[in-house]
Amino acid sequence: MGILQTASDAFYQCFLIPAPALTEKNLPNQSGRVHIVTGGYAGCGKELSKLLYQKNATVYVAGRSQDKGEAAIEEIKKAFPSSDGKLEFLKLDLADLPSIKGSAESFMKREQRLDVLTNNAGVMTPPVGSKTEQGHELQHGTNILGPFLFTKYLTPILQKTASSSPPGSVRVTWAASLATLFSPRPGGVIFDEQTGKVKIHNDRMSDYAQTKAANALLAREYQARYGDKAGIISNAWNPGNLQSELQRHQTFLEAFFTKAMVHPVIYGGYTELFAACSEEAGREEHKGKYIGPWGRFVVLRDDVAANQGGAKKLWEWCEAETKQYS
Repeated sequence: MGILQTASDAFYQCFLIPAPALTEKNLPNQSGRVHIVTGGYAGCGKELSKLLYQKNATVYVAGRSQDKGEAAIEEIKKAFPSSDGKLEFLKLDLADLPSIKGSAESFMKREQRLDVLTNNAGVMTPPVGSKTEQGHELQHGTNILGPFLFTKYLTPILQKTASSSPPGSVRVTWAASLATLFSPRPGGVIFDEQTGKVKIHNDRMSDYAQTKAANALLAREYQARYGDKAGIISNAWNPGNLQSELQRHQTFLEAFFTKAMVHPVIYGGYTELFAACSEEAGREEHKGKYIGPWGRFVVLRDDVAANQGGAKKLWEWCEAETKQYS
């Protein structure tokens, strides 16, 4: 895919966007279904939590800040007083790998099923040199390793749920981005030739875009390793260009140009809702595929889509980096 094709796809995903395919108006009743939304108290994660709760789902709002989580839960409950759903806060710090097992165990002590895990949380373009608790580049740790490990811990309950649920209804979804189109070439994820680890570019946007391409690759690799056997659907999505807290680290100039292109955050919620709940996203022919705004299937950049070897290598890197916390 050349520069012109990349520009064309970016324009298509930014401006030529059909109306949302699934909204609160046509979302089926979610009674009895259990969802986890990481980062579910802010941005499009919060919008997804609202959409699910108003249709009677059990929603675990997962994140670092209990205060923010409980405030969002109270706000959502007040907005939809007639809901028969349940909202719970789940402590989760994706930037602190040893703590993730406890978060997953806390959930599994409270619930017997998990229908959808939405890996929504992430960080975007923090200052160069930002690190996780274990010393990983912050975006690598929060956007790749944390969701990988959390999903791994929750896979047994997802498998159990899928064994007694309608085909295609149990899902794991992963946050990619329009930035995937601008991820490093070739393949979206570059490995350091000396260490074999995912390369740190020391450029905020390059490192961010790489993590988003990584999630698209992990979605497909998870589908191949776990989903096909267990009947779990795994898809990555570009939520769309949205005004959200993710942009808090942008420079003035970056924020100026972003503002001209962004959409209300609810539309990102619709994208994630499509991935989580639409009948179309649960079809056999769509497993492992890539979802764009506001709920439609779009193409990945061709070298990313073709990077099966890189997806396998990325998975193995994630396994190696998180092994001691398993």
